[in-house]
Amino acid sequence: MANRIDAEDEKPRCRLYLITPASLTCDAEALAAFGETMAAALDAGDVSCIQLRLKDVTDDDWRRAASALMPIAQERDVAFLLNDRADLAADLGCDGVHIGQDDMPYAEARARLGRDAIIGVTCKASRDLALDAAEAGVDYVAFGAFYESNTKQITTPASLEIVEWWADATSVPSVAIGGITADNAAPVVQAGADFLAVAGGVWAHPDGAAAGVKALNAAIDAA
Repeated sequence: MANRIDAEDEKPRCRLYLITPASLTCDAEALAAFGETMAAALDAGDVSCIQLRLKDVTDDDWRRAASALMPIAQERDVAFLLNDRADLAADLGCDGVHIGQDDMPYAEARARLGRDAIIGVTCKASRDLALDAAEAGVDYVAFGAFYESNTKQITTPASLEIVEWWADATSVPSVAIGGITADNAAPVVQAGADFLAVAGGVWAHPDGAAAGVKALNAAIDAA
């Protein structure tokens, strides 16, 4: 997938959706080191896309990080998305953006990024938010959190029932997020999630990020 998460008539295999670690810093040395780790992770197994998630940083930090990391992803046919920042995603030529309920409205993000960009929306555990997003034309809806996470404070726990319901109700892809690892991924895959959004389950894997990608892909296949 170079620039879009596509729904198909026949449900495709669940795929991995990486989110950069919360500890990522944006100086040149740190970005170069993480770039090597990221490249090894992307080379280790199937990854659909990677989302650059930064908090409390400057626009220059966003630009440095995207400039360093986006080519690594795109050279491997892995889509590169920004979290929240549709304005910068458009300026920098990213493949898309993930927006939360408190971020730029979907219609404005689409207007900025164009029809070919990937735009996904956080829907937490709300069927109404998901249906509204799908009707508006999003490329995916994100449900979660399903497990405890060290990456983001959980405000709305989600159950597997919403993933099952969504898989039966629509062809718009779903992304499951929140504390997913190789050890607990199977129920989420079996429920019908199209993508597993993972941060700590890869970057904090005891054997390294590449091993984390391999383990999650193995868990997806086994499920």
